[in-house]
Amino acid sequence: MTPTADLSILSLITQATLVVQLVMLLLAFLSIASWTAIFQKQFSIKRAKRETNEFEKQFWGGADLSRLFEIASNPRRKSGAEERIFEAGMGEYMKLRGRGEALAMLDGARRAMRAAYQREMDALEARLNFLASVGSVSPYIGLFGTVWGIMHAFTGLSNLQQANLASVAPGIAEALVATAIGLFAAIPAVVAYNRFANDIDRLANRFESFMEEFLN
Repeated sequence: MTPTADLSILSLITQATLVVQLVMLLLAFLSIASWTAIFQKQFSIKRAKRETNEFEKQFWGGADLSRLFEIASNPRRKSGAEERIFEAGMGEYMKLRGRGEALAMLDGARRAMRAAYQREMDALEARLNFLASVGSVSPYIGLFGTVWGIMHAFTGLSNLQQANLASVAPGIAEALVATAIGLFAAIPAVVAYNRFANDIDRLANRFESFMEEFLN
């Protein structure tokens, strides 16, 4: 790149060294994948909140438990997370009813609900680790591309008889683009991870409170 070369972002990307371009390509892929995960997780958490609100409204509205269990256990109907936890506990209680003491029935229902709760939490937390990894790793990947590009820029000065800032500036600029792309990939992933983790913690507290109140 000559000192009079085009310093637009597109030009800096297309004229960067192969290693820096590969770093940019990797960061672009991570950014697209993280945004896809963000939108999917946003929709799933929003749906879980809506389904939880609807079920709790029915449950605490005085609905018959047997009727709620019949609706929840319908295989042709898509139930929510808290409703599936209720289905697991109520199903285990009805299976054990009349076979032993009340304490044994409650313990069985508690274990069934706890197992269902863990499955639901695993589903809600899916891909959160990916967002955390993108948020923590992307800046370092971009920094690697920047360091490599700066090394290449200064190495090129050895071929010039007279070195000045105009000679090295384009190479440094194209290298810094890698850091910018790394931050562009990392910042949304970190923000989304923190928000989703908080939303999931609140849902988990609601599930646990429901299980305790239901058993009581």
